[in-house]
Amino acid sequence: MNTKRVKNLLLISALFMVIGCNDSGGNGNGNGNGNGQGNGKRQGQETSQGQGNGNGQGEENCESNQTEEGLPSTVVDAINSNKSELTQDLKDSITYMFSEEKLAREVYLNVYEQQSVKQLYNIATNAEVKHEKAVNDLAVKYDLNVTLYPDTEASYDATSLESYGSGKFPVVAIQELYDMLYDKGIQSQQDALEVGCMVEVTDVSDLDKYIDQATTSKASDVLDVFDFLRKGSYKHYWAFDKGLKNKGISDGCCSLGTDYCHPEYPQD
Repeated sequence: MNTKRVKNLLLISALFMVIGCNDSGGNGNGNGNGNGQGNGKRQGQETSQGQGNGNGQGEENCESNQTEEGLPSTVVDAINSNKSELTQDLKDSITYMFSEEKLAREVYLNVYEQQSVKQLYNIATNAEVKHEKAVNDLAVKYDLNVTLYPDTEASYDATSLESYGSGKFPVVAIQELYDMLYDKGIQSQQDALEVGCMVEVTDVSDLDKYIDQATTSKASDVLDVFDFLRKGSYKHYWAFDKGLKNKGISDGCCSLGTDYCHPEYPQD
């Protein structure tokens, strides 16, 4: 698939916020019961209970309470609820998490251009679009500038955000992480899947801390959004883990060492 087509497809997915129902980057070619093997295109009629079985990614069940934006109603309600009293740490966490979600979507897409691993494309154009939107909506709600981290006193500025193209980030640590992950991911399909494991573990680790902050601050709206992100990261971790196992890497993500070995993550 050439670069132009990938970018055009991403634009379409961003405009509609979600392609179909799945949030975990599941298989694309679902048949009547969602059991087809995916290649990024949909054929036939999928039911809301479709389960992918061809490449180990799996379809996330379509939630009956999803909104037209593709976000669960619990997340939309959280965004539209009254503001919580946020600590400075929690403001910083929201702005930092936006860059993390941007990293996940863009590193998956950009690595996919070099290594055609369907999990990368499916997750990037489905779940990660929604995740990035959810955090962006939080930043808008609290008027936090996500491009001037850690200066959260500056107002939200969509124009400055648009100035950061694909693979470019306002947070130095995120930029360095992206560069390292991209350089690794383009080496082979195994490396690309391993990058997925690394991204999702990083997200879960940070979200564990941020969820504790939101719980302590009784910021229920932020808690609901971060919980939504973490549940997605659990699903994506297992998608990449199974992808590695399907390639003969028997330990899956655990082959990367103890830092990336998390059998305790929930599985649906």
